[in-house]
Amino acid sequence: MVQDFTQHHWHTIDKMDLEPLLAAALFEDTGMRGDLTSLALVPHAAQGSADTVARTAGIVAGIPLVSLIVSRVDAELVWEPALDDGAELVRGNIVGSLRGPAGGLLTAERPILNFLGRLSGIATLTRQYVDAIQGTKASIYDTRKTTPGWRRLEKYAVLCGGGKNHRIGLCDAILIKDNHLAFGRQASKPFSPAEAVILAKEFLQLHFTYLPIVEIEVDALDQLQEVLPAAPNVVLLDNMPPSQIVEAVRLRDAINPAVQLEASGGITLETVRAIAETGVERISVGALTHAAISLDFGLDWKE
Repeated sequence: MVQDFTQHHWHTIDKMDLEPLLAAALFEDTGMRGDLTSLALVPHAAQGSADTVARTAGIVAGIPLVSLIVSRVDAELVWEPALDDGAELVRGNIVGSLRGPAGGLLTAERPILNFLGRLSGIATLTRQYVDAIQGTKASIYDTRKTTPGWRRLEKYAVLCGGGKNHRIGLCDAILIKDNHLAFGRQASKPFSPAEAVILAKEFLQLHFTYLPIVEIEVDALDQLQEVLPAAPNVVLLDNMPPSQIVEAVRLRDAINPAVQLEASGGITLETVRAIAETGVERISVGALTHAAISLDFGLDWKE
């Protein structure tokens, strides 16, 4: 089995990690005074119910998060999901229903729609990339180009769209880049790629019982040829065109077929198919999280 990065499914996310994010989202709206409009106009005893409705097509993500939001707003609010994360949406789909104190419903409305919209937008864009490479052996991976504080949720949304998670952070794996090589043992003697991989693996064997992935970035075929015998788990091919990636795959197959190759750098929906057809196993796309457009959801009140 090929070693991979930690994958961030909903059941693996520590919900306590989400508490500061949810608290900040609600405080943005209510501050120290609360929802002034509802306090002024909505009777305390008023009850209401509403459906959360998709205004556009896409892939839904973030449904389990809604129950965490409403519980922070008012313990009497009830959230009943109608779909599971990863489901395909068409315009008008009801993703879930809310009922309970009307004031609480109004206070929770915007945070719910914001979270659902952002996460579903990521899941939707991810699915477009995944669909674009169907039939190849490549998988679509995210990056660390995420919204500060949202990383685990955004990576979860990538999974909902059918993608895979790259490392969660600097603590999750070793990824050797040019800047790491430049330091070397001393500034005047930079590491060679192979030497850096060997030293990284020695470090992990000394300090870890479970060995995280060792990945190294290269931007030239001579670097790839030099590093393959050192057996990193993954080699990242930085900004290589498809013609160069084809040659990289040929070198890898000849020297060390166990090493996986990851294409990265400026990959778009228009170019991803050609890259996948080169034979790489991994394609990392920063746009999944830094360029996704939020899906539009609304809250439709019932009689």
